[in-house]
Amino acid sequence: MTLNQLLTTAPQSHSQLAAATAVSSESVAKPCRVLHIIDSLGVGGAETWIMSLLRYFAKHRIHDGQSFEFDLCLTSGKEAVFDDEARALGATLHYLPYSRRNLWSFTTKFRKLLRNRCYSAIHDHQEFSGGFHLACGLGALPPVRVIHVHNPLLHYENYGTTFSRRCSIKMGRAGVALFSTAIAGTSCQLLREYGYDRQPFVSRNRGAAHCGFDVNEFMGDYEESHRSVCREFGWPSSVRIVLFVGRLDSNRNEQKNQKNPAFAFKIAQKIAQRNRDTVFLFAGAGDEARSRFETEVREASLEDQIRFVKPRNDIHRLMIGSDQLLFPSHAEGLGMVVVEAQAAGLPVLASDTTPREAVVLPELVEHLPLEFGVSRWAEVLEERLQAPRPSI
Repeated sequence: MTLNQLLTTAPQSHSQLAAATAVSSESVAKPCRVLHIIDSLGVGGAETWIMSLLRYFAKHRIHDGQSFEFDLCLTSGKEAVFDDEARALGATLHYLPYSRRNLWSFTTKFRKLLRNRCYSAIHDHQEFSGGFHLACGLGALPPVRVIHVHNPLLHYENYGTTFSRRCSIKMGRAGVALFSTAIAGTSCQLLREYGYDRQPFVSRNRGAAHCGFDVNEFMGDYEESHRSVCREFGWPSSVRIVLFVGRLDSNRNEQKNQKNPAFAFKIAQKIAQRNRDTVFLFAGAGDEARSRFETEVREASLEDQIRFVKPRNDIHRLMIGSDQLLFPSHAEGLGMVVVEAQAAGLPVLASDTTPREAVVLPELVEHLPLEFGVSRWAEVLEERLQAPRPSI
C-alpha cells in the first residue's frame, strides 16, 4: 500500500490503522520514526498500551519488513512511572510542557523537534488537544498524522464546564478535522459518541484501534495465584476475591466519576457486612479518595474484608488470583481492564455502558445497567461468586 493510499483509504481494521500510523516501507528508506504525544507515562489505559507497543518492538525490531523508532512528547513536562522503562526499551523522551500560558514556548520547541527528528508519523493521544498540537507544527508536520481518542465523552463533558473550555474543545476539534490524516478510537462506539462518523470528519481515515497487550502475562494458575494474593493481604485461602481496578478520584461527583468507585465501594460494604467469606480489593490511583474510603472502612470495622492498594505493576497477578472483576463504570472508551480480565480467565460484572467491543469471551462477561442500583448489583455479584471460576 502506498502512502497516498494510506491517506485516502478509510481503514476498517486495527491492522490498517497501524499501517496508517506506521507508514509503509515503500515510503521511507530509513527506520520509520513515530512521535507519540501524550501527557505523561503514568498508569492509565493509553500509557499502558504505549508501553506494550514499546515492549513488542523491543523484541521484534522488524515488523512486516519495516523497522521502527519511537519518540514520546510528554506535554505535562513531568516524569512518571514508566519513563525509565521506556528509555530502556529504546524510546526517546521529550518533555515539552503544553498549556495556554506557554503556548509560544511549546510551539517553538515542538517545531524544532519535528524538523530535527524528521518523523514519518505523529500519533497524538490527546483528542481535541491534538488539533492544537498539529496547528502548532504547521509547516513541519510529517505526512501521516493520527489523532487517537481514548477517553469516553464523559471525560470532556467534565472538562467543558466553562465557556472558554467549551470553545477550546470546539477549536481543537476543528484542528483535528483540518490537520489530521486519520482518527483512531479505542472502539467504534467511542468514535460515534464523539461524532467522528459525521462531517467534517468523514474525509479522514477513521476506525477502531483496539489497544493490544501481551496476553502471556495473564496466563497462570488460579489456585497458586489465589493463595499468593491471600497470603499478601492476610486472608484465608477459602475467601472469594472481588477485584476493582481503576482511578478512585477522577471526579468527586459520583455521577461524573468515570470509574464509579463509590458505587463499587457501596456494593463491597453491603456484601462484606453479611458475608465474611467475600473480600474486596481496590487497586487504583487517588490518595485523597483512598483515604476517604479507608476511613469509612475503619468506621464500619471492615478492614479485614475491604483493602485498597495504590497502582502497581502486578495487576495481572491479582486478576489471575481473583474470582470476579467489578467494573461499574459510568462510561468507557473500550474498557481495557475488562479485556485484560478475560485474558486472565477472570469473570467480569460490568455496566452496560461498557462497549461490547471489549467482550472477547462472552461466557465471562455480564452487563448490568447502573439503574438497577447497589442492592441488585450486590445480589448478582453474590450469585456469580457461588459458581466455580471458569477454566479458560
